[in-house]
Amino acid sequence: MINCVKSVNINKDIGINRIYLMSFLTGLVSFLFLYLPFSMAHSTHDVKDHGFLPLVIILFFLPAIHRLMHIVPLLLTNKRLRMKFKFKRRLIPTFVYQCKSTLSKQTSLLMALSPTLFITLPGLVMGYVLPDYFAYFVLFSAVNIGLSFSDFLYIHYFMKAPRKCIIENAKEGYDILVQQKNA
Repeated sequence: MINCVKSVNINKDIGINRIYLMSFLTGLVSFLFLYLPFSMAHSTHDVKDHGFLPLVIILFFLPAIHRLMHIVPLLLTNKRLRMKFKFKRRLIPTFVYQCKSTLSKQTSLLMALSPTLFITLPGLVMGYVLPDYFAYFVLFSAVNIGLSFSDFLYIHYFMKAPRKCIIENAKEGYDILVQQKNA
């Protein structure tokens, strides 16, 4: 028999407006703290500018790429999932996915951390390696850190869950389940 230890729905627990505000502030503060050391490290290099349009296009598709990075660990672990590409508010491209099987705690942590591992860290490395474009890479990394704010909240809940738990993707969040021992 399986018991539900905790149902996690950060939108209901914290509120969507607070999450948006904290996500924006996290992205802004991370840009400020990342830009300063990178600009000091690359002080002799000029930043190449390719115009406003490429910047807007990449920032427009970054949330969809962020969402796609959540799906990568599920595909690598051969989990069954339903994935659909759709437009949010008829304008913003995004991926919607629903995992058809339960996940271990480790897989759930990897799924929540994957945008940070696959977008933010390579962006920071590329910002250091390519000094002419460091401002763009720092900006993309900071925006992704802001997008990852809700992921970090879920990671907090997943870390507090029991070690042998099963995490199930619910309609509005996640259910943390534990196998009950037979008496």
